Amino acid sequence: MIGCYSFGNAVSETVAPRSIGYARVSTAHQDTDAQVAALKEAGCDLVFHEVVSTRAKESDRQELQQALRFLIEGDELVVAKLDRLGRTQVEVINRLHSLQESGIYVRTLDGLINTRALGKMAPLVVGLLTGLAEVERELIKERTVESIAHRKRTGGSLGGRPKTSQARADLVLSLRASGDSYRVIREKTGIGLATIRRILVESEVAVV
Repeated sequence: MIGCYSFGNAVSETVAPRSIGYARVSTAHQDTDAQVAALKEAGCDLVFHEVVSTRAKESDRQELQQALRFLIEGDELVVAKLDRLGRTQVEVINRLHSLQESGIYVRTLDGLINTRALGKMAPLVVGLLTGLAEVERELIKERTVESIAHRKRTGGSLGGRPKTSQARADLVLSLRASGDSYRVIREKTGIGLATIRRILVESEVAVV
């Protein structure tokens, strides 16, 4: 179930900053009523809500996309917790950074963050979080590369599906070098995302 609730004069033409809420639950056995009520109580003028898996792609989170499109500079996005904004810590922090860059504030009902209240400190805090996200990305990449290199040296199994033909692997590398995203490469080749990632990581190992 998806949709939105409006309260007060949310749709009237006004230059006053607005508080826009976003509520999400992950299974059909749950509902967003409690989150919507809490967001309304917290002063939200409009609340977007949906039931969508925590593993759903960003493009499948239609009401989140609607809420993000609705926001303008000076507005505030309000959620129950930060994990409503993405599938991973890195994704959430990147979204915080993007909203900060657009002049949009973020507030969580659990009190973890309130960038409007942080004032001049908000860019510093969000910047620090963004730096930590970058560190996490690099550590994950480094651990993956080290693991594959070790298993190659010791003859261990790399796991996964049978090895992709060299021709298909070369095609993946060529498409990636041309700037295609993982999703576009999958659509062009029919190769699964896990295999695409393995080909690209193994290519990095070979260069090292």
